[in-house]
Amino acid sequence: QVQLVESGGGLVQAGGSLRLSCAGSGRKFRDYHMGWFRQAPGKEREFVAAISFNGDSADYADSVKGRFTISRDNAKNMVYLQMNSLKPEDTAVYYCAADSSSFYVERRLDVFDYWGQGTQVTVSS
Repeated sequence: QVQLVESGGGLVQAGGSLRLSCAGSGRKFRDYHMGWFRQAPGKEREFVAAISFNGDSADYADSVKGRFTISRDNAKNMVYLQMNSLKPEDTAVYYCAADSSSFYVERRLDVFDYWGQGTQVTVSS
């Protein structure tokens, strides 16, 4: 069992930066691939980025590639999402999630079995 708590959201102007953090509990945290997803009002939850259990590989949605960076610190049970050059269309609730069973890093929501409560990111134009 893993519990996830996100933090770091807020209001930022377009072009600005934010760093989201996700604190995980449990010894198995370091065994899980981790992902960030987001959900804007009236839209479905979508994949943003994911990182392998050991941090050796990462995957990004095309919409954030080159602007966002996912990282993790297994010694601290933490996952981060550094978001630069933010755009108004990045406005959403951002969720951290853990995948306990996949071999490769995945983008599909249904393989992630543990979720945080989300943190709001608002980008003003």
